[in-house]
Amino acid sequence: MAANTATKGEDIPEEGKAAASGGKKKLIMISVAAALLAAGAGGGYYFWQRSKAAEAEKTAQLKKKAFFFDLPEITVNLAAAPGQERPAYLRLKLALEVEDQKIIAEIQPLMPRVIDNFQIFLRELRPTDLEGSAGLYRLKEELVRRVNASVYPARIEAILFRDVLVQ
Repeated sequence: MAANTATKGEDIPEEGKAAASGGKKKLIMISVAAALLAAGAGGGYYFWQRSKAAEAEKTAQLKKKAFFFDLPEITVNLAAAPGQERPAYLRLKLALEVEDQKIIAEIQPLMPRVIDNFQIFLRELRPTDLEGSAGLYRLKEELVRRVNASVYPARIEAILFRDVLVQ
């Protein structure tokens, strides 16, 4: 029995060594997994904060002040469509949106050029060109383009329709 106990006693330290080396592997795996989890959480937090900063910047841009400059009322004859007997008219009341009050001072001396460009363009339109919201959207985009070309280097942000009447 003594020999059995001695053999069993010698086996115990070897099992302890195997168990200790297996425990070290588990400890290393757990610590690597924890490090990866912490790195992932840190990266997620970084991108979350970055998106919050971008969102705050967007809201700051939306809250920036806008200044408006009213244009005189414009009334033009529209081009006649084939087979059209009566003349068609377009009456517009517009406002220019700019981001700074100084730009209005730059634009005012150039208003005769802007109105002239509008008159030439608007007289070429037919009543069918202005049908629906898509027609008005195209009109707005073209008027913005023409204003910006006329007042360069100044720049307007948008044109706002105050009144549109096609008769």
